[in-house]
Amino acid sequence: MKHLGHSRRDIIPRRRFLERSALGTAALALGPTAAFERPNGAVAGKRPNLIYVFADQLRYLSCGYAGDKRAHTPNIDRLAAGGASFQNCVSMTPVCSAYRASLMTGKYTTTTGMVINELRLSPEHECFGHALTRAGYATGYIGKWHLWANQLGRHDDDRNAFTPPGPYRLGFDGYWAAYNFHHQNYSGYYYTDRPEKTRYRRPGVERPFEPDAQTDMAIDFLNGAARDDAPFSLFLSYGTPHDPWGWDNCPTDFSDMFRDVRFPGAPNFSAVQDPYADGWGTMGQRYLNDLQQYQQGYYAMTANLDWNIGRLIDAVRKSGELDNTILVFTSDHGEMFGAHGRRAKNIFYDEAARVPFLVHWPDGISPGTVSDACLNTPDIMPTVLGLMGLPVPDAAEGMDLSRCALAQEGPEPEAALMQNTGACAAWQDGYEWRALRDKQFTYAIYRKDNSELLFDNRNDPYQMHNLFADKAHAERLEHYRQMLQRRMRELNDDFACCTWYRDQWTLDRNILRGAKGGRHDLESLAEIVRKQFD
Repeated sequence: MKHLGHSRRDIIPRRRFLERSALGTAALALGPTAAFERPNGAVAGKRPNLIYVFADQLRYLSCGYAGDKRAHTPNIDRLAAGGASFQNCVSMTPVCSAYRASLMTGKYTTTTGMVINELRLSPEHECFGHALTRAGYATGYIGKWHLWANQLGRHDDDRNAFTPPGPYRLGFDGYWAAYNFHHQNYSGYYYTDRPEKTRYRRPGVERPFEPDAQTDMAIDFLNGAARDDAPFSLFLSYGTPHDPWGWDNCPTDFSDMFRDVRFPGAPNFSAVQDPYADGWGTMGQRYLNDLQQYQQGYYAMTANLDWNIGRLIDAVRKSGELDNTILVFTSDHGEMFGAHGRRAKNIFYDEAARVPFLVHWPDGISPGTVSDACLNTPDIMPTVLGLMGLPVPDAAEGMDLSRCALAQEGPEPEAALMQNTGACAAWQDGYEWRALRDKQFTYAIYRKDNSELLFDNRNDPYQMHNLFADKAHAERLEHYRQMLQRRMRELNDDFACCTWYRDQWTLDRNILRGAKGGRHDLESLAEIVRKQFD
C-alpha cells in the first residue's frame, strides 16, 4: 500500500468543521418516544436506556464468573447469569486511548490514528455520542476520557486534563463529569464545563475513594433522567483496577479481604523479561518483589468495583427503569501480572487482550445467554446501537453482533483482528505486532523480526506452546497468514513502524489522519484552546 502523507488539504475549513460537528444539522428522524419493536415482538413507546460501564485494566480471567475463585465479584457474576456473556471478547489494541477511540468510532486503530496513548483524536468521526444525541437521548459521561491530551506527562495540567465543551466531546453534549487521565484514587478530580478541577465529595467521608464518588454521581444522574420522558444513556468510565496498587491507593473497606490472600504464579509466569516488551511492559526487580501485594490491591479494587456496580443496579431497579435499560459491563484491556515475562498490557496474550463483555437487558435478552462470537472493540458501538434499534454510522468498520446477544443466528467475524502500532505512549519502533484470535486459536506476528506465534487456546489456555514450527499445523498457519493479509488490505494497514505514524499522521500529537484518510481542523482547535485556556 502507498503511504499517504499530510497536506494542507487535510485541515478542513473552520465553517465546514463546525457544521459537521453541529448535531442539529443532520438530526435523524428518531424521536425519543418513537415506537420501538423489542426482540420479543412487543412494541414499546420508549426506546431502551443505555448504561455503559467500563473498568480500566480488568481482565476476563480475574472475574468470578470466568472461574477465578479468588475474585469477589458477586454482582458482576449476577450480570453474567442474568444476561448475555460474550466469552471471546478482546480489546483490539490493548491500551487505554486506542480502545476508547475504537469504542467511540467503531473503527480500527489504523483508521482512528490513535496509534499510541496521549494523542488527541480528531473530532471528524461520527461517534457513539453523536448517534445517541441525535436519537434524542439524554447523555451523561462520568470518569476517564483519555482522548484529549496531546502531551506525554503533565496529566494534571488543565490543558491536558480538561476536554472543552464542543466537538472534542464527540457528541456527549449532556451531563459531563470527566477528566482525561489520572489514577490517584484518593486525590482525584473531574471537570464539568470549565477548566477548573472539582474534587470528589461524599457525605461524611473526608477522602472519598474515586469510584465510590463516581457511582454516587451516576446514581444522581440516573434518578434525574428516569423522571424525564426521554431515554437516557450514561457512560461510566471507572479508573480501577488500573495501577498503582499500593495500599494507599486501594479501597480501605476492601483491602482487608485480600491482605492475606496468596496468589501463586500462573503456569505461564516467567521472571525472565520478554524481549518484545516496551518500557511499560518491562517488569523490573521491584515489580517482581511487590507482585503479591500488587495482585492483592488489584483484587481489592475489583471487589470495590463490583460493589459499586451492585449499587448502580439497585438504583436503576428502584427507579423503575431496570427492565427497559441495556446495561453493558466491560473493560478496556487486561493485565499480564508476569505472564510470559511481562507486566501491564499492549500485547495479544489473553491476560492483556481478553476482557469481560456482559449485556443485561430484562426486556430483550434471556438470562444465561452465552455467545462465543469473536467480539472486538470496533464491533461494540454497532452491536449496542443495533440492540437499541438505532442506525450505525456509515463509516464504522465493526460488525453489528446484537443478534448474538439475542441468541439469534447470523453472520459473525471469522476472527478478531488485533493491532499494536508502537510503544504504549512513546514514539518508539520495534514493538509493533498484528494478531488474529478466533474461537480456538491466536495467531500473531512481530514486525521487527517477523517472528510468528500460533496458540491453541482451547487445549493450551495459558498459551505456552507455540505451534508455529509444528508441521501438523502448517496448513492452519498459512490460513491465518492469508487471513491477516486480507484483513490488513481491507484496512489499508501497511504494518508500518511507530515513528512513521508520527511523521505521516500526526502534528504535535494531534491526529491528522489515519490509513483511510481523515482531517483535523487545527485552526478551529487553536481557537478552542485559546478561548478556554488563554
